[in-house]
Amino acid sequence: MLTEEQRAIQDMALDFAMAEMAPHAMRWDAEKIFPTDVLRELAKLGFAGVYVREEYGGSGLSRLEAALVFEALSAGCTSTAAFLTIHNMASWMIDSFGNESQRAKFVPPLMQMDLMASYCLTEPGSGSDAAAMRSRAQRDGDHYVLNGSKAFISGAGYSDLYVAMVRTGDEGAGGVSCFLIEKDTPGLSFGANERKMGWNSQPTAQVIFEDCRVPAENLLGAEGDGFKFAMKGLDGGRLNIAACSLGTAQRAFDKALTYAGEREQFGNRISEFQAIQFKLADMATELQAARLMLYDAARALDANDPERTKRSAMAKRFVTDAGFNVANEALQIHGGYGYLQDYEVERMVRDLRVHQILEGTNEIMRVIIARHLLNS
Repeated sequence: MLTEEQRAIQDMALDFAMAEMAPHAMRWDAEKIFPTDVLRELAKLGFAGVYVREEYGGSGLSRLEAALVFEALSAGCTSTAAFLTIHNMASWMIDSFGNESQRAKFVPPLMQMDLMASYCLTEPGSGSDAAAMRSRAQRDGDHYVLNGSKAFISGAGYSDLYVAMVRTGDEGAGGVSCFLIEKDTPGLSFGANERKMGWNSQPTAQVIFEDCRVPAENLLGAEGDGFKFAMKGLDGGRLNIAACSLGTAQRAFDKALTYAGEREQFGNRISEFQAIQFKLADMATELQAARLMLYDAARALDANDPERTKRSAMAKRFVTDAGFNVANEALQIHGGYGYLQDYEVERMVRDLRVHQILEGTNEIMRVIIARHLLNS
């Protein structure tokens, strides 16, 4: 059960999504527009730091309430809402693990989206095996000199701050550190914008370090803390992206339900055919199961439950698979029209596909779940 306040938060997000995002999402996708003006309007509602503490301008809400917000916003535009989740995760990491000076410098402008943040973990040669990263930082006086690259980075070239995991020590997870890299840092550059199947309202590119000199004061935490920070961030990041899957799939379902009640074939509305009725029944059931699993995992993270990592992985695996399946079935119900951009469902299918890959592939989610089951 949600409280009255939680419902009000979600309603506010949904109202904004329907008024300011949904009418433009098709154009953003087609023309590959990154709607920074809309993101800054979302920041005014407190959505740039949903679970960042209030001391430096965050909203101080729970992970459950964050899931409600991102679920609602993704009904308007999946990829724009997804970028906002990444900005939230990066901002939370600075708020949670940064020192007082770092929080004071970076968090307030991040909360207004005067600064936008990207998260840099994946590399060209290390995707699922994140601990095998090759990017390296070498201490040089009061700076670190970074060399290497990061792949598939949302916001690359547009964001003002990059929360990057780079190796400072030995091989393995314990040798990874976290750096806050400002866009104008010497030696920082970006690859060409990737041509993607979906998520076209946010740019994606490589982040490249070539003798990139980062002040030592921009090390987040201590040397060797980076992988630990990354994994803690991903517990919440996985719920955020699951929430985006859920909200998008719900929107696709709603469109399919309406269409089935309007489209006539063989002298009847297609909603009168049992084949369509069964599809709709299964889709609604999957959505309800996904919602319950997501909210339960978010509550576990809020409560610092010992099984929070396993439950986040379970929710991410189940909800993103279910979300894609529901959207794909919504397209099928639309028939040939579902394949046309004018009906929007095809964009939802394209956008949702990557949710089964990022924040840890769903195969890696199974690895995490199995590890917890067998080692408990």
